[in-house]
Amino acid sequence: MADRDDRNSSNVPGKFYVDSQCIDCDLCRETAPNNFSRAEDEGYSYVTKQPENDEELAQCREAIEGCPVEAIGEDGED
Repeated sequence: MADRDDRNSSNVPGKFYVDSQCIDCDLCRETAPNNFSRAEDEGYSYVTKQPENDEELAQCREAIEGCPVEAIGEDGED
């Protein structure tokens, strides 16, 4: 389960975030490409944009379900 107190500093503020457990597997970036990006030098994913519509929200939630290390959370600060 993702830990909002262990969020990657690159995440934009909001409800969705990626924490330091991320193994850079690319699943979230493939599932929700409008919302996740890769920190190239550090080798992890982070939230670049909070979901703005139902489709993006569904994609972000799908990314949470598929994350192999449960590094994506949906309980951050709005």
